[in-house]
Amino acid sequence: MSVNLTLLTVMGALYACGIYLILERSLTRVLLGLMLLANATNLLILATGGYAGLVPLYNKDTAAQEYSDPLPQALILTSIVISFAVTAFMLGIIYRTWVLARQDEIQDDVEDLRVAETPRFDAEDDAPVPAETSEFPLTMLGGDGGAVSDHPRTADGPEASSGSVTVGAKEIPAADAAAEEQPGSQNVTPGPEGGVK
Repeated sequence: MSVNLTLLTVMGALYACGIYLILERSLTRVLLGLMLLANATNLLILATGGYAGLVPLYNKDTAAQEYSDPLPQALILTSIVISFAVTAFMLGIIYRTWVLARQDEIQDDVEDLRVAETPRFDAEDDAPVPAETSEFPLTMLGGDGGAVSDHPRTADGPEASSGSVTVGAKEIPAADAAAEEQPGSQNVTPGPEGGVK
């Protein structure tokens, strides 16, 4: 396939100018940059289609290399429609910005600057989670697997050896404490209607 060097040079210049204009803060210059990029893309599609063929319609006496490819023309037509829609949308944005602020420049957003200056470490989200997340101090098994609770027993009497647990300022038997951890309380006797006495 042969390439037209003039077409490629113009296409490269349009791409360079379009990218430069898109990086500006003025919405009008951004619009001009988008239009230049759309035209450069049209030239790129045209260049990839090669030279124009001699015959646009099918004839059994014509060789295959003499036909023109209709696909680049269809893609360019689609690109023109899309670029027209983007241009109309950008013109609407430019008009609305001018009506509201009487300027064409895009200003720095205060919230974006605040988010950019926020450190990545968040004390609440990134803090290590403790192993015990329950608000109740009693656990079913201790660290050794044999005790009812990891909390130390304060009483040294027979209640401690028989399995009592200190909860707050009160000593309760370990069996009752373990029953409280089970679904449905077993320490409360139901009333005649099924309620609690």
